[in-house]
Amino acid sequence: MNWIIPLADLNYDSNEDNAVLSVLHSKWLTMGEVTAQFEHDFTEMTSSPHCLSVSNATEALHLACVALGIGPGDEVIVPSLSFVATANAVLYTGARVVFADITSPNDLTISPVSIEACITPRTKAIIVMHYAGYPCDMPAILEIAKKHNLHIIEDAAHCPGATLNGKALGTWGEIGCFSFFSNKNLATGEGGMLTTNSDEIAAKLKLLRSHGMTTLTYDRHAGHAYTYDVVELGYNYRIDEIRAALGIEQLKKLPANNQLRREIVAHYRAHLPAELTIPFANHPGISACHICPVLLPERHSRTAFQDYMKEHGIQTSIHYPPIHTFSYYKQNFPGPHHLPVTESIAPREVTLPLYPTMTEEQIDYLMEQVPLALLASKG
Repeated sequence: MNWIIPLADLNYDSNEDNAVLSVLHSKWLTMGEVTAQFEHDFTEMTSSPHCLSVSNATEALHLACVALGIGPGDEVIVPSLSFVATANAVLYTGARVVFADITSPNDLTISPVSIEACITPRTKAIIVMHYAGYPCDMPAILEIAKKHNLHIIEDAAHCPGATLNGKALGTWGEIGCFSFFSNKNLATGEGGMLTTNSDEIAAKLKLLRSHGMTTLTYDRHAGHAYTYDVVELGYNYRIDEIRAALGIEQLKKLPANNQLRREIVAHYRAHLPAELTIPFANHPGISACHICPVLLPERHSRTAFQDYMKEHGIQTSIHYPPIHTFSYYKQNFPGPHHLPVTESIAPREVTLPLYPTMTEEQIDYLMEQVPLALLASKG
């Protein structure tokens, strides 16, 4: 469909074109100097001493679970209001997921109170997800983890460039997992990044990422080794040089693009109808503003709202159908789940368009149409 306002859009130009052509001309396509540069640049942004790029964020989450020894018999607490990969990565290890609630209609991140209520003797880790690029309550969650001797993995898919108390999101827990999917703030099509402050965990992740091999193809190409050993049951989760090159250029644009996102969200808050709730008002930290979720008033039809917007050329989405409501999870993890806040707000959530290259005309048009869509959706 030819949208007047798509949900998301890429900020690409000749810099990305030239970066890709440079890789093609080099004739080295997988995990070489460009990948090393991308990881170095990501370290500069996050101040994390170890940044390891992978093919996507789902793989990052899986590797994080494996590196922390999560497996059969363990439980991992995750938010249900997240993309399904947050939970799937746990299941890949043979562990079980336990779903925690979100904090409130104004804070759609995982609730520390709910986390504590979910802990059992089998709990091994907590995966937090910084929803929409807004920080979870990491000081409170760190206290809970310390009290119960639990690992913390950050699903940082929404938040490259975001901070809390001056500290980058993705560096609060033991391992952070970033996404570079096409609709993300830093977009390479597919791709992801692992961050950790631990030398030991970083060494483990590096082995797991590439078949458990002690040296890689580029090491041998550079003359650093002739052969290799395999010391772990690893995976092929490597990124390629083309996507790493795109990542380098996107990273350069990230601070300005995130600021534009914040300004657009502030404009939405100032001008959209008051009956439409925009969560995260006065939220602590500096958000990456990855998406703009809004909550429709009670007794409004989400389908009617989205239908009206579609008819007028504006793309919307839902972030997210709660994971515990999907057929696979209902069959295999039937609960009971105590998620009253998630279940009350999820049917009312709609995601409005948000991207840094939105024009004033597009923003003004959206401002005109949202009140009419609310009228159309009123029950």
